Amino acid sequence: MKKLFPLFAIAAFVAMGSAHAADSCDAKAVDKNGKPLAGAAKTSFVKKCEKDTAAAAACETKAIDKNGKALAGAAKTSFMKKCEADAKG
Repeated sequence: MKKLFPLFAIAAFVAMGSAHAADSCDAKAVDKNGKPLAGAAKTSFVKKCEKDTAAAAACETKAIDKNGKALAGAAKTSFMKKCEADAKG
């Protein structure tokens, strides 16, 4: 049971993050002049934004060292950059 708890915690974190991502992605959906996007442009932007946010959340949970401690500083920055680039394909 103790081994399954981290999996449940990660799943809950990702689920909460995706709900929050939809709200923040809608708020970020503006054009270069500051006007809100609409129609297909907004749909496309929000879809990409949510995918990127989910990838970042997944990478965040994987950012641990060999001893199981969370990465910090330059090591975390480097790991996140590579992980997100790999997730985008």
